[in-house]
Amino acid sequence: MYTVTVTSQLGNLDGAAAITVFTTTSGSGGDGEVPRDLKASQVTPRSALLTWKPPSASVGSYKLTYQTEGQEMQEVTIDSTVTEFKLTRLHPMSKYTVQLQGERGGSYTAAISTEFTTGNLRNPFPSDCSQELLNGMQESGEVEIFPKGRQGKPVLVYCDQVTDGGGWTVFQRRMDGKTDFFRGWKNYSKGFGELSGEFWLGNENLHNLTSMAPMTLRVDLRAGDESVFAKYSTFTVDTVRRNYALKVSGYSGTAGDSMSYHNARMFSTRDRDPMPSITRCAMSYKGGWWYKNCHQANLNGLYDTNVNHQGLIWTAWKGKDYSIPFTEMKLRPTSFTPPTQG
Repeated sequence: MYTVTVTSQLGNLDGAAAITVFTTTSGSGGDGEVPRDLKASQVTPRSALLTWKPPSASVGSYKLTYQTEGQEMQEVTIDSTVTEFKLTRLHPMSKYTVQLQGERGGSYTAAISTEFTTGNLRNPFPSDCSQELLNGMQESGEVEIFPKGRQGKPVLVYCDQVTDGGGWTVFQRRMDGKTDFFRGWKNYSKGFGELSGEFWLGNENLHNLTSMAPMTLRVDLRAGDESVFAKYSTFTVDTVRRNYALKVSGYSGTAGDSMSYHNARMFSTRDRDPMPSITRCAMSYKGGWWYKNCHQANLNGLYDTNVNHQGLIWTAWKGKDYSIPFTEMKLRPTSFTPPTQG
């Protein structure tokens, strides 16, 4: 058994150590029947590259399992022609145990194993995308965050690390009309869609994110070559018992203020309207939103619908009869100062 420790160095500063342990086979007896020399390399706080040598006797596939303390075991089936696999979305500062077996005709070979320890991060369990930016995530993309801390369930989100210094957790996007936003209460509570396309992150996640620290809301709107934005220095979504009521104020930007009209309103959907007015707004305007009587903004309405005020509306910019082709809603801690580049 061998133990290898790798550290990075910048000037007089040492980075966190990445540790891997591996066992080599003796090359005698039936060793040709099992995979050999399973090793972990390129270990980072969130990923590791596994490599191995194939057995001399062919296998139909490989079964790879890996686990760290306190987490469920993960299992991956790998094609028999592959001799490396990259593990991603790992937890920082965690010791992982990996086992690899070959499969032949429904039976599995003896397992070979290795261990490695992931490196450290400034924020090992980031609560939002601003902490992930401080961890070194410079490009926008998907990442796991932990709004309720290390022991809470992780949430996969899309981080905007470019706009206005980055650090934004995106919770809504409309861009092509491929996702239906005329949905019920449960869907809006849990969230729906694809992070790479159109989605709603979920009202429960919004409550968790906005209850941990004061948050700023940013709304980005695009139509052709035109781009505008609205920022609100106060943004909170209340509990489900209070029907995810909205608190929003402190407008600045170029889009005009269409969101303050909805301050203090409860969320409503086609199947649940906590305070119906003369008009059931969610049914009439085809979305889930913090409707009043009924809206000045309606970014979860019908895509590419320019009649009956049912489209993606931001009245202060384009009025109520123009459906905006691209919308993004995102949040960031109000106290956050983006790091300087360079």
